[in-house]
Amino acid sequence: MATEALVNKIIPFSSVDGPGNRTAIFLQGCNFDCLYCHNPETINLCISCGACVKVCPVQALSWVDKPEDMSRVHHSDGDWQAKNRLHQGYVAYDVEKCVLCDACIKTCPHGSSPRIRHMTAEQVMEAVRRQIPYIRGITVSGGECTRQRDFLAELFSLARKEGLDCLLDSNGTLDFSQDPELMEVTDGVMLDIKAFGAQDHRMITGRDNTRVLAQARYLAGIGKLPEVRTVIVPGLFNGEETVRRTAQMLEPYLEIAPIRYKLIKYRPMGVRRQYALYQTPDDAYMGKLKEMVIALGFDAVIA
Repeated sequence: MATEALVNKIIPFSSVDGPGNRTAIFLQGCNFDCLYCHNPETINLCISCGACVKVCPVQALSWVDKPEDMSRVHHSDGDWQAKNRLHQGYVAYDVEKCVLCDACIKTCPHGSSPRIRHMTAEQVMEAVRRQIPYIRGITVSGGECTRQRDFLAELFSLARKEGLDCLLDSNGTLDFSQDPELMEVTDGVMLDIKAFGAQDHRMITGRDNTRVLAQARYLAGIGKLPEVRTVIVPGLFNGEETVRRTAQMLEPYLEIAPIRYKLIKYRPMGVRRQYALYQTPDDAYMGKLKEMVIALGFDAVIA
């Protein structure tokens, strides 16, 4: 039986999700709850409350009274199979009608999105093949894509048969060192280092970062850490300390394979209203961080 994933969106051509021109696939659901998340609607799963149906201007959302397939009902606890539960209905999404106005996302009382599709790896590859030969590879992001690990392994196996390279954009909570099957078909993992200090990391994400840092070292050690990323949010945590300690940790691995450090400016657009109070770092500060990372041995730094 083919493995399905919850797909939030597919961007046919992207130049910011890894090297070269790529197709980027964003999966729904995340085990972090980052305060500054720039796409918070990808964190929770739709619980089919129905609030979004009446605000959709093009009727791309509709209410199905009696779901014939219980696997189509989504749950915020991550168990979207829920075959043993009793449900009265669910919200259905018609991607062909949707105009991406975001009215549903702005209305959702649960901070989620009904604009998700259950897709098999082969169905996603059908969408990817339309871009061949104009793309170098695919990148799967989220949410946190590794929560749907079996789908990733199947999708990447298909993509590599098409001559495409395969990258993950991950928060580092999957223990890649214990998953040789996935690593075999994964060309690299772009890893988010939210904060280096454990206390800062828990404050920002609600989770510990012991495994995240361990995965950064493991991936760098096998030459599959093409990029690390840190969002810089002045006033929330010590970004300079995080960037410095991350660069120091990874510098010994640069002789194995190059690692790009991407420093991302926090911006208030797209974040939840209560977290839009932080300031965007200025170019001078970002430049200072970039020079610090270069001085610590990194050749490729984006700020």
